Amino acid sequence: MQTIHTPLAPAPIGPYSQAVRHGNLLYISGQIALDPETGILVSENVQEETHQVMRNLAAILEAGGSSFSQVIKASIFLSSMDHFTAMNAVYGSCFSEGHVPARETIAVLGLPRGVNVEISMIATVTTPVSAGTP
Repeated sequence: MQTIHTPLAPAPIGPYSQAVRHGNLLYISGQIALDPETGILVSENVQEETHQVMRNLAAILEAGGSSFSQVIKASIFLSSMDHFTAMNAVYGSCFSEGHVPARETIAVLGLPRGVNVEISMIATVTTPVSAGTP
């Protein structure tokens, strides 16, 4: 088992890792729309939040030796199902038509820092971990 960390995604805001690689699977913790350079929440609207979440996930996938094309499962948490269409358009743009992972989308009462979107993923790994990743 190997902990994955990249400075290209936000540092965890609690006692958890950005991701853990176990065998050929990468388990990515839920990501919110924090800008990794500034630590500031990107929250103009649900689309911008989702874009930032997906950028954070892409950075962690790469650091863990994976990519969106290798995601097998996503869990999406929304502060309201009213955000589903806006989130779904951005999320869907990150995957090719030939590959979309299994997923669930759940509306919850609250998310960290009052965000509207949090996404976690599980992906397969076929490449070595990026240099500089402990």
